[in-house]
Amino acid sequence: MRKKVLLMGKSGGGKTSMRSIIFANYSAKDTRRLGATMDVEQSYVRFLGNLILNLWDCGGQEAFMECYFATQKDNIFKNVEVLIYVFDVQSSELDKDLHYYQSCLESILQHSCNAKIFCLIHKMDLIPDEMRSTVFTQREKILNDISKPLQCSCFRTSIWDETLYKAWSQIVYQLVPNVKGLEKTLENFAGIIDADEILLFEKATFLVISHCTRKEHHDTRRFEKISDIIKQFKLSCSKLAAAFQSMEVRNSTFACFIELCTPNTYVMVVISDPTISSEVTLMNIRNARKVFEKLEREGARN
Repeated sequence: MRKKVLLMGKSGGGKTSMRSIIFANYSAKDTRRLGATMDVEQSYVRFLGNLILNLWDCGGQEAFMECYFATQKDNIFKNVEVLIYVFDVQSSELDKDLHYYQSCLESILQHSCNAKIFCLIHKMDLIPDEMRSTVFTQREKILNDISKPLQCSCFRTSIWDETLYKAWSQIVYQLVPNVKGLEKTLENFAGIIDADEILLFEKATFLVISHCTRKEHHDTRRFEKISDIIKQFKLSCSKLAAAFQSMEVRNSTFACFIELCTPNTYVMVVISDPTISSEVTLMNIRNARKVFEKLEREGARN
């Protein structure tokens, strides 16, 4: 199952950096050595086994952008599942950026009218903390207005914090087959083992693809924080020629387990009941693997 994802926006906006962090295991610091994308760079990322993301990273120099709309429109905008348009929040040419974005939307309407649209307001770390919400809200309103009749989902992002993982988790969620079945299974599993929360991560990227929460938590950004922390820990392990396999964190109020669930996913289980031992929880996770593997196979067939 192959799905085409367009990554577009102004040159220097951060498209290739975010792609490299999410899919190529770069750290934010490592992206400084990346050069500008010339024309279109295609890559294939195997995601959840049978799902292959065909990423089209489109160079944002004016000459390339004009060419996309003049002579390459059919090739680039046909059969698109997702358009991700990246806006540099500090761009001095916002009107020009919006003009190219509108041209993309017109081409999407013509060639891939059912594509999902995501706009990333990027490099938000360069905006003072007290102004970020205001700046983002203003840009989001502008983008929602000019995107009509299409709908776009907007995210504030930076390669220096967990916001990048939140945005990309929401994007890949739209592409995962049988995601509703995953959510229902997680809900049943959480009830059986009396878990406060269960998260399912894609193995390579550690993006959250499904979750079940039975006990509310005050930190609404915890999922993407966990993705970021574990991804960085995995990178540290690889530098020491070691492989990340599992993790258990326990204190006086909760226990957290991160274990391989299927060949393509990790599961995180959070339990606050002190009477439930680690051995019992780990046994339950092992017993649930066949159920999740079956769901994954069914999603691949569909």
